[in-house]
Amino acid sequence: MYWADPRSGRARRAHVREKAWHLMLSVGDALEVVGRDMAHRARGLAFKLRSRFHEEDVDDVTLEARVRSALGRVCSHPGSIQVSCRQGRVELKGLVLASEVKQVLAQVRHVRGVQEIDDDLEPHPEAGNHPKLQGGIERPGVRPELMQRSWSPSARFLVGLGSLGLLAYGLSSRGVVRWGLGGVSLLLGVRSVTNVELRRLTGVGVGPQALTLHKDITVSAPVNEVFAFWQAMHNFPRFMRHVEEVRLHKEGRSSWKVRGPAGILFEWDAVTTRIEPGKLLEWKSVEGAMVENAGCIRFEDVGNGRTRLDIRLSYNPPAGAIGHAFARLLGADPKRQMDDDLLRFKSLMELGKTTGHETVRRDELVPGRGVENWVYSERG
Repeated sequence: MYWADPRSGRARRAHVREKAWHLMLSVGDALEVVGRDMAHRARGLAFKLRSRFHEEDVDDVTLEARVRSALGRVCSHPGSIQVSCRQGRVELKGLVLASEVKQVLAQVRHVRGVQEIDDDLEPHPEAGNHPKLQGGIERPGVRPELMQRSWSPSARFLVGLGSLGLLAYGLSSRGVVRWGLGGVSLLLGVRSVTNVELRRLTGVGVGPQALTLHKDITVSAPVNEVFAFWQAMHNFPRFMRHVEEVRLHKEGRSSWKVRGPAGILFEWDAVTTRIEPGKLLEWKSVEGAMVENAGCIRFEDVGNGRTRLDIRLSYNPPAGAIGHAFARLLGADPKRQMDDDLLRFKSLMELGKTTGHETVRRDELVPGRGVENWVYSERG
């Protein structure tokens, strides 16, 4: 018996008890946070309802601050709009994009204390040569909470309860309805627990940005050598355990074969999108790749023959974050794989050989990058 094993059973049972106790503490902390959030929201709702039945005397300074706060939610260039308030009368002057005029006026009109609006805005179809309309960030406006990327503790708790009710109703049904409600309840339950938006959970319509890995590492090697090593992608199978083969082509294109969870082989083509020798290397998978992915490595000379690397990798596994979680259940952890690969890379650059059961020496690696259709496989 696994749990009654005379040698390891006691340690295994203790580990399970520790995990169960930690889970109980985590659930208690989460419920406490949900309770506080609900109390604050109830208090805010009470004040909002009271304000609908009682007129509020708002001084001009407070009203101006409220209007500016409202502009920041719907206007990409709120600094280009001048706001002046006098006894509930709000005057708006300045430049604004024509596509934002309606939502700006609607948002200001709903500010508590606003009685009248003088619209002296100058709408422009595009930024053009107006300095005040340059740059800026497009604002999504005020959206219902369940349409936002991140949910509050109260929303997550209520949706989680709703998913359980939906699951119970689905189990009492039959046929397609049962499976459909079960799938929806599963998605909503995972969404409420992880606080990850549904399209990232499923991997639909997010490109290679579903999951992101980030790592900083400093290597005792000159920046030009480190950059040349990473640019020579056909060397990757020698220190990256999961990379089976890299084939190089013209114009920065490459073909990859990577061994995934349960030994499944994934293949895709990638293209180098940006190169700054000794500073930056970027690449991404081509459209229609089996596993959409992208990467960016920044190189920095920190002196004394050392190089700092800032590595960001993003990818969209099949089934998105749910597929990522399933892969972890099968023992495939991309973050841990990345850490192990970078340790072997660091050892290779500093000591001339990798660590672990399979030793690869630096002088065995294929020099250069310009060989078309060069293939290097982990199996030789």
